Amino acid sequence: MGVDNKVLKTYDEVSLHNNPKDCWVIINAKAYNVTNFLNDHPGGEEVLLAAAGKDASEEFEEAGHGSAARLMLDEFYVGEIDPSTKINATLDTTSSTNFLEKHNKIDYYQGKSSRQNNVKLLQFLVPIVILLLGSTLFKFLH
Repeated sequence: MGVDNKVLKTYDEVSLHNNPKDCWVIINAKAYNVTNFLNDHPGGEEVLLAAAGKDASEEFEEAGHGSAARLMLDEFYVGEIDPSTKINATLDTTSSTNFLEKHNKIDYYQGKSSRQNNVKLLQFLVPIVILLLGSTLFKFLH
């Protein structure tokens, strides 16, 4: 299948294909219609359905798919993903497709980032506090 005859797809467009009768996934900025592969997927159809309508690049790579799986993708290729639509797919509050779900994802990642920053701050401050207490005790005892 040549890439030339495939049109650019948006993240929002792919997100509409999110059920067992119409299942698309995004892997490495390319859209794939895996509907006919659900029953044949070695990891089970649940894995693909969990990624339906979403970017599954990270999960695909983490699963350790080999060259055979990568070659099979050509059979399901739908088109390239327009990278400029990714921000819109995440932040577009006027879209009717799962605003609440998108909002919760944003909150989750912002919360995760905030917690990570708090941990880094504590990792910096705790040793300083211990040194200050130690030096104060040393001066007090001597």
